[in-house]
Amino acid sequence: MAIYLLDTSVIIDALNQKRGRWQLLGSLVEAGDTLACSVVTLTEIYAGVRPKEMALTQQFLDAMERYQLDSRLARDAGLLKNEWAKQGQTLGVVDLIIAATALAHNLVLMTDNRKDFPMEQLALYPLP
Repeated sequence: MAIYLLDTSVIIDALNQKRGRWQLLGSLVEAGDTLACSVVTLTEIYAGVRPKEMALTQQFLDAMERYQLDSRLARDAGLLKNEWAKQGQTLGVVDLIIAATALAHNLVLMTDNRKDFPMEQLALYPLP
């Protein structure tokens, strides 16, 4: 069974019943897989939540495993930023923390924003 680290875009689509994400995530859970997110993803989600969406959002997020940011992940994300900057590519700190989390815990990252996660060693779920 796999653990899927969900990026913000996937969670938003699932909550808004778009792109079949709710059904996809449900089928993964039914198959015994685990859904997870980084605590930095929680920040992004709650930054955009509307009052009428709060209950469903909180229930959905509470059902996921959460990965904390610690000094090792902060270091790894910083090193990734440094590495990609040397190649002329600017990547966001939040995305780098998510990538470092997936790499450190051998998680499959599910994102619609593949350009933000160019690391070859990163396992990405093949979203259409």
